[in-house]
Amino acid sequence: MTVPQHTTVAVIGAGPAGLLLARLLERSGIDCAVLESRDRAYVEQRQRAGILEQGTVDALREAGAAARLEAEGIPHEGIELGFAGRRHRVDFPSLTGGRRVWVYAQTEVVKDLIALRLESGLPMLFEAPVHAVEGFDADLCAVRYTHGGEERTLTADYVVGCDGFHGVARTAVPEGASRTFERTYPYSWLGILADAAPAYEELIYAHSERGFALASMRTPTVSRLYLQVPNGEEPGNWSDERIWDELDHRLGADASWRLNRGPITSKAVLPMRSSVTEPMRHGRLFLAGDSAHIVPPTGAKGLNLAASDVTMLARAFTRLHTTGSAELLEAYSDTCLKRVWRAEHFSYFMTTTLHTDPGQSGFETRLQLSQLERITASAFAAGELAENYTGLPID
Repeated sequence: MTVPQHTTVAVIGAGPAGLLLARLLERSGIDCAVLESRDRAYVEQRQRAGILEQGTVDALREAGAAARLEAEGIPHEGIELGFAGRRHRVDFPSLTGGRRVWVYAQTEVVKDLIALRLESGLPMLFEAPVHAVEGFDADLCAVRYTHGGEERTLTADYVVGCDGFHGVARTAVPEGASRTFERTYPYSWLGILADAAPAYEELIYAHSERGFALASMRTPTVSRLYLQVPNGEEPGNWSDERIWDELDHRLGADASWRLNRGPITSKAVLPMRSSVTEPMRHGRLFLAGDSAHIVPPTGAKGLNLAASDVTMLARAFTRLHTTGSAELLEAYSDTCLKRVWRAEHFSYFMTTTLHTDPGQSGFETRLQLSQLERITASAFAAGELAENYTGLPID
């Protein structure tokens, strides 16, 4: 597939943010080109999020990219909170006016969007690393990249960086033109995929004296599970049997409850951090998704924040295309950051309430348990959790 020498919008990164933006722009008749540094197989197999908010599902439907999601995605109407030897269910629809979430892996979202892009025949290149983004503070942007061993240049009216925290788009911003706020957490997650049918119908978030655990899923036959581990932990330190035993201990409401065990097909340690870079717009360069913000995975917000960013951006480009008004583009950063900081706060709340800090005192543990008790006893507190978890409206 070839890429023209000029396009209206150049999208860097073929993750869910870049691909969804390209699809929404296509539906609005706005030309764009997508450049991705990795090969297609890597992008389609990269394990990431698995929970889609109501707004993300709505955006995929709007993009005409939800056919397989509708057929294979698993709608969830609540989560379970495990603590102090018992579990409490938070019912989403009754607390949010009918909102819910879907279990559908990011890998599947990416596969669906790539297939649609290829079917359309519109410009997209894999193995095309971008080396520089220039001119975004003037009237014409230049994206310099390599493909097939050749140095090439794509000019564009606008550039959208969806290439992650370490991507070229974010680092192209001049020093002093942006500010990054960060927090690193004193623990990580050991995440596994297992060929085992989930022994639970909805996600279980568990607080325990031995650390946090999460029981999730990818399909009715594949479990996705996580354990809190120290920073720097090596996956090889954990045998399969040790992982299953620890998960049973942390997730079980009583000694009789057990997970379904099966072959562990993937095992990795995931660091936990929060980061927000402001602003998300620099002239004709826009940052979206992990290029602008990172959340710890406890709140299931990473993919969903990226989807809300590009949904807002697609609306802004469509407004410009149809009316000539740049009002929404000019407001993009301020509009998105309000939602970003709300999601950051929720992710921080879920993380610090459910995890055990290595230096945590008994007093701090009691505060965590008190907060969890509050959620079980108060419809207001439970509703606040449910509203944030299912996602605030994209507006």
